[in-house]
Amino acid sequence: MTGTTPTEAKAQLYDAFAASGKALGSGKRLELLDLLAQGERTVEALARAAGLNLTTASAHLQTLKQAGFVTARRDGVRIHYRLAGDDVAQLFALLRKVAETHQAAVPPARDAYLGQDGAVEVTREELRARVQAGDVAVLDVRPVEEYLAGHIPGAVSIPVTELADRISELPADTEIVVYCRGEYCVLAYDAVRLLTDHGRRAIRLSDGMLEWRLSELPVETGAPA
Repeated sequence: MTGTTPTEAKAQLYDAFAASGKALGSGKRLELLDLLAQGERTVEALARAAGLNLTTASAHLQTLKQAGFVTARRDGVRIHYRLAGDDVAQLFALLRKVAETHQAAVPPARDAYLGQDGAVEVTREELRARVQAGDVAVLDVRPVEEYLAGHIPGAVSIPVTELADRISELPADTEIVVYCRGEYCVLAYDAVRLLTDHGRRAIRLSDGMLEWRLSELPVETGAPA
């Protein structure tokens, strides 16, 4: 750049990097990225899911858009947002793991949020093997719109808010593997506790749909045929 010294150019480069970091410097913006990692959503849907009013949600989404983390499209009067790419989901997942490893406050906050129930967990590889063997039922407890946007093949959709009234839809003599958005998603924990309290054999996938997608494992969309 004409008239710019190497030192100034270096500073501008690192300031450009820092702009991305600043966009991630909000718990609510990270929560919005977590939701968008499940699929495209309207501003209204994101605001409801994140417990925000529309004005605040829109402001956070604009910050993420300016940083290049999300893109938007208009459909009539509604604006839909989605992640700008899988690399954004990878960055979000890595940020959480690095924070858990290096920030002392994260593990106790995680445990306080998710709770400790001693439930057995299975890895993605173990789940795929057990699905092939036909000895488990897979239960997706996310909201229906997230299930329709992409789910583990063969999974049944019962949102955790409906599970107590719909347990009879699940096989009584088969172990149930529950999953939700990702490793830090409380929905699967709540579902396992509920199923166990009702006498069902329930375990958790050790992470969730975010990690499943990032591992490039098969994903189904829409409702079962």
